[in-house]
Amino acid sequence: MNTNGHEYRAALLMLVVILAPSIGHAAEPSPRLHRLDPQTPQGLQALFQHTGEPLPFISAHRGGAARGWPENCLPTFEETLKHSFATLEIDPRYTKDGAIVVHHDTTLERTTTGKGRVTDFTLAELKQLKLKDTEGNVIAFQMPTLGEALEWARGKTILVLDQKDVPAVERARKVAEHKAEGYAMLIVNSFKDVQAVHALNTNIFMEVMIPNVAKVAEFDKLGVPWRNVVAFVGHVPPEDAGLYAMIHQRGALCMIGTSRNLDRKFITRQVSDIKLLEPDYRAFLKRGADLIETDIPRQLGPMLYGSTPVPPSKNDYFHAK
Repeated sequence: MNTNGHEYRAALLMLVVILAPSIGHAAEPSPRLHRLDPQTPQGLQALFQHTGEPLPFISAHRGGAARGWPENCLPTFEETLKHSFATLEIDPRYTKDGAIVVHHDTTLERTTTGKGRVTDFTLAELKQLKLKDTEGNVIAFQMPTLGEALEWARGKTILVLDQKDVPAVERARKVAEHKAEGYAMLIVNSFKDVQAVHALNTNIFMEVMIPNVAKVAEFDKLGVPWRNVVAFVGHVPPEDAGLYAMIHQRGALCMIGTSRNLDRKFITRQVSDIKLLEPDYRAFLKRGADLIETDIPRQLGPMLYGSTPVPPSKNDYFHAK
């Protein structure tokens, strides 16, 4: 063989050496995520518009914590989306140096390896902590900033930013800073703040407490379009069918919370099989609720919506891949 032949064989041998570790091992497939992607503020409004069709997703309270998966952290968010389409409710809080992290309690002990108040520590100090799961096990995950959570969620899901100590207007500014108006919404606790947020940015979507008929009438007078809100009607779902109907007539959806009632029966092992509670959850939906905020999204989402088709009018916003 001539010199060029020897060079070719040497090059080929080098290529085999480089590739040898991967021979016979196919690339690991990326996890299948249930992605919600409204893309634009108008898409977000359309997704939450009442059409009378079942909407097959739940809202994961604090992102869907469980054994091995701490609340309010990015790996847990990703794990939740492997099981169900879900929005993720999270908790922004200020640090000592003015950053915003995602953490529920005012103090650190319950869910991190730290001690003391969140606001007594800088972001750099909080980033040194590890998180704890629902059973107190230390997990090598980090507390994210709100900015990190907003960037992670792009194209994956909708973040629901609770109030805590970051005012509504400041959360709205953070959403706008990250150009996240198409996939982030604010929990807003007062109608005064609802007006202030809408005056600041008409593209911001909000979850607003509207627990009775009187509050519906009061909201009508605010000058804020119903297309900009989803109505949270209560942690104890109201029995007044007329309330749900009034909100639906205005084009908005009704959300309830089960983290303080039905979820507790499963979490505390009063009920061993979630399917035993299915009639109770479905009774809430039949009464008029459209969305359920839950502490057990991995169990509840597949049980309620595993075979529910996406409404054709909203198919563009759902992606399972």
